[in-house]
Amino acid sequence: MAAQLKATAAPLNVAPLKVGIVAGESSGDTLGASLIAALRARVPGVKCFGVAGPKMIAAGCEAWASSEELAMMGFTEPLLHLPRLLKLRSMLTSRFGALRPDVFVGIDAPAFNLGLEKRLKAQGLKTVQYVSPQVWAWRQGRVRTIG
Repeated sequence: MAAQLKATAAPLNVAPLKVGIVAGESSGDTLGASLIAALRARVPGVKCFGVAGPKMIAAGCEAWASSEELAMMGFTEPLLHLPRLLKLRSMLTSRFGALRPDVFVGIDAPAFNLGLEKRLKAQGLKTVQYVSPQVWAWRQGRVRTIG
C-alpha cells in the first residue's frame, strides 16, 4: 500500500526558503558564510540575499551591497556616512519588503540592523539578530528592542 501511495502522490510545489541577510564587516561575513552553509546543508534550495561580504557571496548569497559598507568604527565615522547609510537602509527596507523573505537575519552591525529590523517587522516580516550586541557594556535599553 505504501508503494501505491508513493506512485500516486503528486510532488509538492514548495517555494524555496528565502532568507534576507545583512552582515556588517568581516566578522559578520565569516559568521554569515557559516550560517548560509549550515542552511544549505539542511535546505538545499535556500535563497539568501542582502548585504554580504566575499565569504557569504562564495557561500551563495546574492549581494545587493558589500558588508564593507557597514564596517565603521567610533562615533564620528558613521555620522560622516549617515546620508549613504540611510539611503542603503531605505533601499533594503524596500527590496526586502518587495521580496518578502521568510526571515531576515541581521548579523553584527546593531546600529544599522536593529533599525532595519524595526522597519521590516512593521511590514510583517520575521527578523532575527544573529549576533546580539553587548548590551551589558553600553546601551542597556537595547535589551527591550532585541527582545
